[in-house]
Amino acid sequence: MGIISKGILGGFSGTVGTVIGGSWKGIDYMRSQPAKRQFNPTAAQQAQQEKFALVMRFQESMVGLLRITFDNFANKMSGYNNAMSYNLKNAVTGTSSPYSIDYSLALISRGDLPNASGPAAAAGTAGNINFSWTDNSGMGQALATDKAILVAYSNTLNLSIYTLAGADRSTGAAILNAATFSGDTVETYIGFISEDGKSIATSLYLGQVTVL
Repeated sequence: MGIISKGILGGFSGTVGTVIGGSWKGIDYMRSQPAKRQFNPTAAQQAQQEKFALVMRFQESMVGLLRITFDNFANKMSGYNNAMSYNLKNAVTGTSSPYSIDYSLALISRGDLPNASGPAAAAGTAGNINFSWTDNSGMGQALATDKAILVAYSNTLNLSIYTLAGADRSTGAAILNAATFSGDTVETYIGFISEDGKSIATSLYLGQVTVL
């Protein structure tokens, strides 16, 4: 609604129909409202939006993790955005809508540190997931003190449980408490981070585990 301050011949402030009135440095003015832009995305843009939403949903459950585990590859962007770029390009499958994520192609960490040899994940007792691997300390930059990165992701709940401070590489085994996912089937991953946090291993997908 516009307000006339100086009678019918004076200026006004506010909106009347498609006209906006106001005053600047004592000068009354009127201008038309800008036309509303109508954006009709192309098929390609719609497809990209759908793919982006898929990856964002997956990654939003582990934002804190990805900021750290993709930092070594984050050139002029955050670790999270670098993860988004990688997974958007490599983990989304399908030639048309609806698209989906191939979790075996997704990464939850990326770097040059060697990962473990022969890793596996299996359901343990009381909601635990048992991770195991062969100690390969001494291979390249791999050290006995490297910490295991363990991740379980539930698509049903859109929730991740993870740790950046798992057991040392030299132990060959670790347990992730995933009781929240009891009865659910989750996607599992393993990676490693050096004790000083500067080196990261590219993650390995360990398959689905049904949590007891």
